[in-house]
Amino acid sequence: MLSRLMSSSIRSLDRECNCTVRLLDDSEYTCTIQRDAKGQYLFDLICHHLNLLEKDYFGIRYVDPDKQRHWLEFTKSIAKQMKSQPPFTMCLRVKFYPPDPAALKEEITRYLVFLQVKRDLYHGRLLCKTSDAALLAAYILQAEIGDYDPGKHPEGYSSKFQFFPKHSEKLERRIAEIHKTELIGQTPETSELNFLQKAQMLETYGVDPHPCKDVSGNPAFLAFTPFGFTVLQGNRRVHFLKWDEVTKLKFEAKTFHIYANQKEDRKIILTYFAPTPEACKHLWKCGVENQAFYKLEKSSQVRTVSSSNLFFKGSRFRYSGKVAKEVMEQSAKIKRDPPEIHRCDLNCIALGQGFGGPTSLPLFLYCVFAGLESLRDSAHSTPVRSVSHGDSFMPSRGQMVDGSEASTSAVISDEVYSPSDSMLPTPVAEHGVEMPLARHLNGSTCSIDEEKESEAGARKEGQVAEFGPGRRHLRMVRSRPSPSSDLEELNKFILSVLRLFLVTIGLLFALLLLLIMLTESDLDIAFLRDIRKTPEFQQFHFEYFCPLRRWFSCKLRWMGGFLISK
Repeated sequence: MLSRLMSSSIRSLDRECNCTVRLLDDSEYTCTIQRDAKGQYLFDLICHHLNLLEKDYFGIRYVDPDKQRHWLEFTKSIAKQMKSQPPFTMCLRVKFYPPDPAALKEEITRYLVFLQVKRDLYHGRLLCKTSDAALLAAYILQAEIGDYDPGKHPEGYSSKFQFFPKHSEKLERRIAEIHKTELIGQTPETSELNFLQKAQMLETYGVDPHPCKDVSGNPAFLAFTPFGFTVLQGNRRVHFLKWDEVTKLKFEAKTFHIYANQKEDRKIILTYFAPTPEACKHLWKCGVENQAFYKLEKSSQVRTVSSSNLFFKGSRFRYSGKVAKEVMEQSAKIKRDPPEIHRCDLNCIALGQGFGGPTSLPLFLYCVFAGLESLRDSAHSTPVRSVSHGDSFMPSRGQMVDGSEASTSAVISDEVYSPSDSMLPTPVAEHGVEMPLARHLNGSTCSIDEEKESEAGARKEGQVAEFGPGRRHLRMVRSRPSPSSDLEELNKFILSVLRLFLVTIGLLFALLLLLIMLTESDLDIAFLRDIRKTPEFQQFHFEYFCPLRRWFSCKLRWMGGFLISK
């Protein structure tokens, strides 16, 4: 009896696993979930913990053992998606940026979006000109520490805070000047809203960049924003397609295709190459979800999308959430007292302390690679690009070209768009300092250079990655392809063959049924008359078809009599 109790308790422990989710303020939420729990269960737990109702803008991101980022699918089991052993480590992030942050119903939602956009600014994903950068940083400063106080804020106080990958002294002085003179009296809520409204006007608002390369092998960043699909290459936005213009998204292996119809029935096809097949599939799924969320009127219009034109080939995916219009309508019905917001203290950045209290201790390490200073935040375990914030030019959304010029090239900055990778460290990150370098394989510009060399057939021990406008180089070691990737490719091939076989069998069966129905009908066609005269058909008709027809007729009469008697 004791052994039975012990074995049952061990089995119950095996069915449970620990899960840690890093929130937008870098605090951590830890819980215990069942192994068969689905993503929706964990997401609901986090939203309840945050007292968040407008939750459809957010998602849970994780990194698989091959260092590829994914969004957790809420309709599937968490353990099956993670492909790793517990404890699981994930992070809460904004998945769909609100087109108009001011239209959000609740302050708690706006605050979380503010934290995400502030993170984008810090990691170089939100690129802007110097005047905009100073104003955005001043808004952050006002929201976090309030009005300027000479007694609390000594000369050069703005240099203690890290708003961008790297500041200049001129920019720091401008930030302090705006904070001292222009923002006096603004509450944290007002400063956060002004910050979001200013950020929303920038071309790179809502950009979650995917590193790729074009058909010529040149590096590029593909991104899906609330307003459409954009391609950033060098310091230019080379393509912008509104969601109404995008007709189809397809991928095969590392190749990603975007089909679009523009004015005057002008059809275009854009082709790009991702670093790995997994990265390309992630890019495709992100595109399908963003297009469904921002383009459709109702979630009932969502259809299962195939990555290929052939039924038996490719991947199928269906967006399972609400669309933007439904989210706004649902938010308008919220009626409750505003929840209390516990804002983080920006001084923790300057002092090297965690946003969320003792559970989170971000540490900033400075490393010098051939004279280049990079900032590394262990909360993301990734080198950060150095930016000199010169007098760069970034057109605001109000200055955007119209639809006829949407796909033409436009300068977005004097500097090359090169955002730092922002992946959350997984348990494998504890193995040593080489992890930040390995993360570049699926998340930064160096992966494009490596893919370029690999497709040319070069077999080298190391790879050269380019960092920043100074064109400094860092020697990196190429990781070998994992056996799991080869196994996945084999499984996909077997699945494609099986689909082709099932489709063929189904078509043959349908044709056979159609032929039987035609031959047993009263149609007087020479072809059918010849078939009816054959001995094989006569034998089939009298030995199989007629008894089967009598059996069905008997069953139908019995069912009819039973229903009448009732």
